[in-house]
Amino acid sequence: MGYAVVLGEALVDLLETERDGELIYRQAIGGAPLNVSVGVTRLGGEVQYFGSLGNDTLGDRIAAFLRLTGVGTTGLTRVPVPTTLAVTTFEGAEPTFQFYGEPPSYALLRPEDVDEKVVAGAAVLYAGSISLMREPFRAAARKAWAVPGPLKVFDPNVRPKLLPDAAAVAELRDLVDEFFATADLVKLSSADAEVLWEGASPAAAAERILKTGAKAVVVTCGSQGAYVAAGQSTVMLPAPTVDAVDATGAGDSVMGALVRRLLAGGVPAGPEGWQSYVRFALAVAGLVCERPGGAVAMPTAEELTARWGALL
Repeated sequence: MGYAVVLGEALVDLLETERDGELIYRQAIGGAPLNVSVGVTRLGGEVQYFGSLGNDTLGDRIAAFLRLTGVGTTGLTRVPVPTTLAVTTFEGAEPTFQFYGEPPSYALLRPEDVDEKVVAGAAVLYAGSISLMREPFRAAARKAWAVPGPLKVFDPNVRPKLLPDAAAVAELRDLVDEFFATADLVKLSSADAEVLWEGASPAAAAERILKTGAKAVVVTCGSQGAYVAAGQSTVMLPAPTVDAVDATGAGDSVMGALVRRLLAGGVPAGPEGWQSYVRFALAVAGLVCERPGGAVAMPTAEELTARWGALL
């Protein structure tokens, strides 16, 4: 089956909530790539995580959580800055993020921190998210992405609060196109697509990404499900009905589930295989939405079977 290498940010989410009539912020370990790492591991896959953590108490907690969860920390680097905080507010179950900490602790992974032998030995390589917007992480990710061997999966994970103007959006668009061009799978949200391409629909975004060279595209659409494009086949798959409490990490859980399927079965032979992978991923995301968010919401295979039974 092999293992996955996941590159990207780990940070602490401060999740807005209410207790005894008072607005408070609940601390949760997060960051999209960290969530993906935990999601894959909880589903029975093996992950080596590459990223930078602040050399402080919060960084210690993240490192301990990764070890406890079983995520490999071969590529973990500690850096002498405070751990980045993501203050998270909600409209319904959907989160909005505001980031605090400069320089960001999550973006200080250097090219020399990337062990090319570990990357080359992986079955799947994940890159993407907000770490790519900063150096030296961007150079580190480019180095890893250039290593031949693993299947390459990418998620732009756009955060509008980090894009102050049209020029910043255009710069990000060029950057993600670079990674799309050689990706075996791109996963993004419909909200990502709207920001990157001026309100583009899932279908329009998928078509554009496939034209760059990507082999398959999954566009998640919240409670509506996911749009799947592979080869000449396109389909909208419905999400299971859930009573959503918190959608934080739901998109990351989709990616984690897809990486787990790729580790187990490789690239599907045809569109039906991709659709099967995505149905599984949507079931994982549905269960995540029924729990308070962040990495701790990622389910095990046993929890999935208990929740969905025959759906899987």
